[in-house]
Amino acid sequence: MAGFSVPGPPARALSSSVLGIAIIAITGMQLMATLDGTIVIVALPRMQDELGLSDAGKSWVITAYVLTFGGLLLLGGRVGDAIGHKRAFISGVGVFTIASMACGLATDGALLIAARAVQGIGAAVAAPTGLALIATTYAVGHARNRAMAMSAGMQGIGSVLGLVLGGALTVISWRLAFLIN
Repeated sequence: MAGFSVPGPPARALSSSVLGIAIIAITGMQLMATLDGTIVIVALPRMQDELGLSDAGKSWVITAYVLTFGGLLLLGGRVGDAIGHKRAFISGVGVFTIASMACGLATDGALLIAARAVQGIGAAVAAPTGLALIATTYAVGHARNRAMAMSAGMQGIGSVLGLVLGGALTVISWRLAFLIN
């Protein structure tokens, strides 16, 4: 029977500024990953009009992201185990950011849907490796618990903020919903 172990403290103590930068990067990505699940909902009618999306195409704008994000989370965590959590996190954030830019610059529905799928892949790698970084960077106890709570809080905030921010940005342009990433 395989056992479960909790990672201990990091091999060397990290300065509070390094820990602060780490938690800002990790929770910022958690915020963006969940925000992108909801920010698009409000912008869909404008996207449909501008890109000529069918009702099915409009559904795929959301589904492509959610399906790849949720469907590849376990694989994303395994990628972090294989190549290192920091490298995987940075790669996931990079893929997510580039795909977000592609979404914001999309000239047709097919490109938007494909970019949303790639965006979900980036989030699927960044999200679990971000949590693994918290577990391996912060010592067991209050600091780790606080970092995990901040990460979870950002997920909730991102879900709600996405709807509000999506409405505000769509007044200017639906493309801003992606370009803010």
